[in-house]
Amino acid sequence: MKRVHIITPVKDSIESTLETIKAIQSSEMAFPHTYTVYNDFSTDENTAILEKASKEYGFTLVNLKDITDHPSPNYLLVLQTVQREALEDEAGVLIVESDVTVRKDTLQGLVDGALQRPDCAIAASVTVDDSGVINYPYKHMLGKENQVIDTKKHCSFCCSLLTPALLKAFDFNTLDPAKNWYDVTISHEALDRGLKNYVFTTLPVIHRPHQSRPWKLLKYKNPIKYYWIKFTKGMDKI
Repeated sequence: MKRVHIITPVKDSIESTLETIKAIQSSEMAFPHTYTVYNDFSTDENTAILEKASKEYGFTLVNLKDITDHPSPNYLLVLQTVQREALEDEAGVLIVESDVTVRKDTLQGLVDGALQRPDCAIAASVTVDDSGVINYPYKHMLGKENQVIDTKKHCSFCCSLLTPALLKAFDFNTLDPAKNWYDVTISHEALDRGLKNYVFTTLPVIHRPHQSRPWKLLKYKNPIKYYWIKFTKGMDKI
């Protein structure tokens, strides 16, 4: 892994996104890296804010509306693009989503942890709420704080490093375009190829779920309505 391509996919949720960006750009990183924000059809107002922020904080902004007319979410296009570029660059891909705030040592810790484990496909930070308690999607890790866990459950892409070993082993062009999200599929494909996925509860990140798609909060507040929307409108396919 000669370098790391850090990415943040975003659709609106501008306040949390700016917090994500600031935290990444103030991180302590000793490894060569690039940072790209993929703007997935945010409003014109929020796109303008992101364009201003890209100049202020020094990241690359890719407006997906300039390269596709496929409606959001465009996670598949992003994953396929970053895999191709990472393979050309002998790089890993570190995804930090726009509802996540990393600590100064998070990204370096994930890279170091992955490099120490040659069989690593995904190195993922556990997520916590503002009070530091492990939260969605890692509630099954409660009671396993301050550990590095070889997990058979899927890793969320909230804050996860996809290693070159994974990127070489599994072609993202084979992912199902009918789905919206791919962390479950990619996690399982990694295990099928003899690699391992690790969750670092030693490297927690603050997660405020579903900032860019607030309708998904219905899953916890009104699950009947959430699943009605999910299935009748064909949304949130995992």
